[in-house]
Amino acid sequence: MKRIIIPIITAVLLLTGCNTPRMEYREMVCHELHTPYRVKYEATEQYDEEIRNVMRDYYHAINPFDSTSIIAQVNSNADVTVDSIFTAVFNTARLVAQATDGALDVTCAPYINAWGFGFTNDSSSVTQALIDSLRQFVGYEKVSLVDGKVIKQDPRLLLNFSALGDGCACDLIAQLLDSRNVTNYMIEVGGEVRTSGVNPRGMAWHIGIVTPEDDPEGKNNELQAIAKLDGRYGLATSGNYRNFHEKDGRKYGHTIDPTTGYPAQQDVLSATVIAPTTMLADAYATALMVMGRERARELATEQPSLAYYLIYIDENDSIRTEQSASFDKFVND
Repeated sequence: MKRIIIPIITAVLLLTGCNTPRMEYREMVCHELHTPYRVKYEATEQYDEEIRNVMRDYYHAINPFDSTSIIAQVNSNADVTVDSIFTAVFNTARLVAQATDGALDVTCAPYINAWGFGFTNDSSSVTQALIDSLRQFVGYEKVSLVDGKVIKQDPRLLLNFSALGDGCACDLIAQLLDSRNVTNYMIEVGGEVRTSGVNPRGMAWHIGIVTPEDDPEGKNNELQAIAKLDGRYGLATSGNYRNFHEKDGRKYGHTIDPTTGYPAQQDVLSATVIAPTTMLADAYATALMVMGRERARELATEQPSLAYYLIYIDENDSIRTEQSASFDKFVND
């Protein structure tokens, strides 16, 4: 009997070994829905469909162009109870608004629409009188969230989460991968990034920071710097060089200054922020485009968990860079 049993057991062990899931890096590149995204992660199995479900839930929460989404219903003053995704974005936006004296304000939707960066591409009707008329129902302090309900001081208030939406998507996918015990991954949604662990070569994830040029089609790949992320970080870049309009011979970027109702007119061409989460990085990157370099330095002191890298134009129209001391470790070996 032993001569029969031993070969059978050996065969079973060999078959079991062949079927053992193998840990490997997998990559998902998706162009579904509204924003292309890419996820690279090390795991024994694929989580592509679960990632797609996360993205569908995300768009249902904060896509203003979908009339059935939660944010669209909030904007139309329907009686809707918001979900956990909407709540997380709303609370983060309010936190950053308070930390930046309103440089980030998700109630700027009327200004965004007027300047042609919302539901239309037409900014021809913008006048100072129009901006003044919109100002009365813009202001993050005029809206609150109580027991899952959005409370507005004026029903004409509109919300737009585009300033931190892609960052939120990165964090949601990261939460999914964390729950599956995935420790090495890189998530990129609309140019914003979330990382954990190391890349397939066992090294830090290398994330390029593009040199800002007028590039509405997004074809410029020249890099100004490369950030090396060897752990759990969120990175986001905000800039006006790809999304802008021309009016009366001037270029106007899509980042709106909430205090004026006009596109931000700082000398900063792009702002890259590294933070504990990508949603925070996304929100602060937008705020820095409004705040400018001097206030960025103050913010770095007040918020030590943030690191920033600014690309700007000096008085001689030359491109220059400035970074916080905390950013040094991400670009220096």
